[in-house]
Amino acid sequence: MNRRLTAIYREGGFFPQQPCDLPEESEVSLIVQGPSKRPPEITDPEEIGRILQMVTERMRRNPLPTQAPRFTRDDLHGRP
Repeated sequence: MNRRLTAIYREGGFFPQQPCDLPEESEVSLIVQGPSKRPPEITDPEEIGRILQMVTERMRRNPLPTQAPRFTRDDLHGRP
């Protein structure tokens, strides 16, 4: 029997996020996927603030031209 379950790893064990009717001591195989979000490499709030300020200043200095082409969703995703 193959089923897909979501579990959280905590304190050395995997805890299913939905009911699971397996008998106790059942052996299972796990495929571990990485987290969907990567933790930030920079965690210092002051450094994050400086980076955001720098990005904001660059965006203000280099605005998009008003005549710039407007792309549709289909254009951006290469759909005919």
